[in-house]
Amino acid sequence: MAEPVTAVGEPEVHTLADDHAVVYRGACARVYEGLEPATTHDLDGVAVHTLPRPGGALLATIATVNDVHIGELECGRVHGRDDIGPILSSGPGEPPYPALMSVAAVAEMAAAAPDLVVAKGDLTSVGAREEYLGFEAIYRPAFGDRLAVTLGNHDHPASGPCFDVEPVAFHELDGVLVAVVDTTQAGQGGGAFDAERLDALDERAARADRPMLVFGHHPVADPELVALTGDGSALDQASTDALVALVARRPAIAGYFAGHTHRNRVRRFEATGAVPFAEVASTKDFPGSWAEYRVYEGGILALHHRIGDAGALGWSERCRAMFFGLYPGWALGALADRCYVVR
Repeated sequence: MAEPVTAVGEPEVHTLADDHAVVYRGACARVYEGLEPATTHDLDGVAVHTLPRPGGALLATIATVNDVHIGELECGRVHGRDDIGPILSSGPGEPPYPALMSVAAVAEMAAAAPDLVVAKGDLTSVGAREEYLGFEAIYRPAFGDRLAVTLGNHDHPASGPCFDVEPVAFHELDGVLVAVVDTTQAGQGGGAFDAERLDALDERAARADRPMLVFGHHPVADPELVALTGDGSALDQASTDALVALVARRPAIAGYFAGHTHRNRVRRFEATGAVPFAEVASTKDFPGSWAEYRVYEGGILALHHRIGDAGALGWSERCRAMFFGLYPGWALGALADRCYVVR
């Protein structure tokens, strides 16, 4: 184990797995390895209970990013609002912060050797083709055909999407079927599932011989979030109801994973039991996230990772100040929203 952290700051457990944990105090991290699964541990005064280890062999690993925003110049800017701050940007001579965060995320994900990497939308800032090519230049060399992409609202302005995707794309891996769904609507902040997408998921889930994980940009509707930010915050209510009903009748669907809200959160519905409907925080700012799904014969571990590169940590720490300092409480979420067992 590393030496104890002496930096000032409240401890934050960003990653809690079956056998290890990563605790941050500000930009200082300590990694605890060799932990016993499903056990309460005292990590230098931080009490955690490790996740249970699913039974059987590790079959596949999936990594994801979202809200990458290549080309963005100002962080914390809300369209139509000049009373929210501070607005942050990269300094003179510094690399653009979206590229800085993505380059570091790619290095960490590549080290994990995932079988599939899903970039689930808002890969660009304003939907410009050159921005998407900038995304491709960072991600594609590392992952090649293992990289699956879909659109976010930033990638799909009224003039049309800046890259082409299938409405629903399926990827078969050992032990898991991955569905990547385009949830965007041209020129709109909010998302939707149309009949074509729902039917494609329904048909494939009906004959699936393994768990299916569904990835898209927009999370399910949250009335509290709609009241706070408007209808562009998620899938519309009709799409949410249809998706929940689909998951309820197709037990092969083990989870739905989105971005868009720049926060970590898991919701569950009475009709679908323990199935998570999850949101993962942004890659480009605090906490600087990517997520990992480890598929075992007996279950799936969903793990949140904070990008640990020194430059990336310096930038993400600056982003704590956004929205009058309220952003960390929004973006980080509870530990159970970051690391959990899918099955």
